[in-house]
Amino acid sequence: MSLQDGDPRGRQDSGEVSGIPRLGGMEDSSLRGTAAPGGSRTDVMAEGWEPGPALGDGDVTPEGAPQRARQPEEALMTELSELVQKVVKSSSWWERHGVDISILACSLLLLPAGFLCLRSAQAIPFLAGVLTLGVVHHTLTVKGSHLASHNALTESKSWGKVWAIFFIELCSAFTVEQATYNHVKIHHGYTNVIGLGDSSTWKLPFLNRYVYMFIAPLAVPILTPLVALDLLRNVEWKAALRTLCCMFLGFYCHYWLLLHVSGFQSPWSALLCMLLTRSLLAHPYIHVNIFQHIGLPMFAADRKPKRIHLMSLGVLNLPRNALLDWSFGHSLISCHVEHHLFPSLSDNMCLKIKPIVSQYLKQKKLPYNEDTYSSRLWLFLQRYEELMVHAPPITELVGIQ
Repeated sequence: MSLQDGDPRGRQDSGEVSGIPRLGGMEDSSLRGTAAPGGSRTDVMAEGWEPGPALGDGDVTPEGAPQRARQPEEALMTELSELVQKVVKSSSWWERHGVDISILACSLLLLPAGFLCLRSAQAIPFLAGVLTLGVVHHTLTVKGSHLASHNALTESKSWGKVWAIFFIELCSAFTVEQATYNHVKIHHGYTNVIGLGDSSTWKLPFLNRYVYMFIAPLAVPILTPLVALDLLRNVEWKAALRTLCCMFLGFYCHYWLLLHVSGFQSPWSALLCMLLTRSLLAHPYIHVNIFQHIGLPMFAADRKPKRIHLMSLGVLNLPRNALLDWSFGHSLISCHVEHHLFPSLSDNMCLKIKPIVSQYLKQKKLPYNEDTYSSRLWLFLQRYEELMVHAPPITELVGIQ
């Protein structure tokens, strides 16, 4: 299955896999609607997911490789894991965690400057304050929450839980249990599997292309807590109560600082400023989440390929961008393929292993999808109904499963 330029599935540097795409509603209905477990069970990996050796869960050595790795496809993942593990072992704590923690710490330190800039009656300092708070908000809520959901900020599970509550619940107004379940277990466990990790939750087929791509993202700060409140029905009451308290504390602190530090006179003006800063980068946030999976090959749950083929076919990297790299992290922008192959690694480590992963996949004639932001945006505007409204075709890989 050769993916050419202009194909909605993105560009590949190399690799051709024969396939027979067909339309159909083949879904694994038995796995849909699975309720998230309680707080102590959210780190359980998805059933049916057959990963290669997981980094961070123990060293991977040829002697310790599982028997199933003798199969050709799984042997590829094992070999790649060993190459990456060598890089991880030789990396310092600063490279593994320090760089990303420093970015998050710098963002927190910029908060006072942002709130103080909003006191100014002049346009330039005021806009600087809006920009600062907007970038800081997305750095904490997107980059921080994403790394915390994968426990990539620390090697301690206890501290990982603390950071997850801080970034996901206090800063992002979401629930840790559901965020971890839906993102780590479902999205990563069943990437591009129809009815599970196919990114269909991002689709709103009742909206036309221009409303969805350019207007709807402004509602993200409002919709996020509303969705979180609805999902609280699926968690234990203690976790739900904790989430409610953290959500309220996060919103109230933001509101109080705008009134008492930034000097807003009206509650409505403070709320409007909250909406403005929290939606500053909402457009690229929505776009990135759909660009990197939708339009790429989708698979039925009972016919999905092995992990290395699933991730190389179903994930796409965007070019590096200074603003988005800082706010969203490398693993969500230019190293998304690497992140899906090794989700426990931090953003900086994903960037460090990128040359190894890309070279290995190309060497083994496996896909390595890359495309530009503008190219994907144009593609989605041109083929919006095909990609965002209609059911995607199911891809079958001959000789792979």
